Amino acid sequence: MCNAEVPVLTLDGPSGAGKGTVARLVSESLHWHLLDSGAIYRVLALSAERAGVAMDDVTALLGIARTMVVDFRLDERGKLQVLLDGDDLTKAIRSETCGKRASQVAALPAVRGALLQCQRAFRRPPGLVADGRDMGTVVFPDALVKIYLTASVEERARRRYKQLMEQGISGTIRPILREIEARDVRDCTRSVSPLVPAPDAVILDTTGKSVEAVVNMVLSQIRRCSGYTL
Repeated sequence: MCNAEVPVLTLDGPSGAGKGTVARLVSESLHWHLLDSGAIYRVLALSAERAGVAMDDVTALLGIARTMVVDFRLDERGKLQVLLDGDDLTKAIRSETCGKRASQVAALPAVRGALLQCQRAFRRPPGLVADGRDMGTVVFPDALVKIYLTASVEERARRRYKQLMEQGISGTIRPILREIEARDVRDCTRSVSPLVPAPDAVILDTTGKSVEAVVNMVLSQIRRCSGYTL
């Protein structure tokens, strides 16, 4: 099977819309591979910080981006782990500071281009669930199903706050809400790959909906695809 024939489900949307959790559960249900593209940018930002590289030093960022090897796996509890050259960076990349720096790095056209093939390499049989901002518009425009998940800013801030608390990371909702609003502006107004639904994407508002309900909605969309059954 050639790479282009491997089915892809894309889950795009703003920060806190539930993409990561939904993507993980859907990939488990389908037994497909998983790509958390946001984590790749976070790994790059963290690697740059540790190397003393500024978030606007394009040349140095490209050097890191072209050599890092990122992978994903589920631990014994079913939680997603993010690995860089085998080193577990899952918790380190989830801070608000790392998220802000990742958003800055992701706005650089050259960096996005350098990571494009890295992301497409995750497309392997039997299929791929890709979570990000431009999965359906740029990275996998030929995806089998494209979903755009969204939710109110307040709902997304509450979810992020709860996630941080569960990870043992302190924080308050107000600055989280402000950062989400700022990130939305950066993501939606950047010159390359802005955050917008693909023309053929199904838009799902997850505000007030349980994770299980959203997962079932996504799986239903796949079942409706002509010529493809689970």
